[in-house]
Amino acid sequence: MYKTKIDLSEKTRRNVIAILNDRLADAIDLQSQVKQAHWNVKGPNFIALHELFDKISDLVLEQIDTIAERVTSLGGTAEGTVVETLTYMNGKEVNNLKLTFVGGKLTSMTGSGPGFEDLKKEYDARGDGKELFGFVDFGINPNLHVWPAKTV
Repeated sequence: MYKTKIDLSEKTRRNVIAILNDRLADAIDLQSQVKQAHWNVKGPNFIALHELFDKISDLVLEQIDTIAERVTSLGGTAEGTVVETLTYMNGKEVNNLKLTFVGGKLTSMTGSGPGFEDLKKEYDARGDGKELFGFVDFGINPNLHVWPAKTV
């Protein structure tokens, strides 16, 4: 760990760095899944969905950069290579994730896979503050970007 002028104990910084690197892996995985969807859109809503996924990918990339920079500002090393991301994600895969948003707040989630139960527990523990959960906390509100797909 590098020296920093951040006024937090080394233990606290190490803990926060570990959490941020976990979120960095999540964000990199999310961005790659969104880009995969972008590349593989077919059908009558092609252009609207293609553009939607591209916008969301760009938003997630901005947040990946923010998370990585926060890690380094705390004296850590941002672990964002594909191999490092896979290491963090190993055993935490979430499949068929469906998020429901109402009024910009995450209101429900369903899914499967080894990591879904942990994700669901974290979500349930948030109580009424679910708008702070996961990538919504990055400032990404998918509802703001869906309107072109809904109008086609």
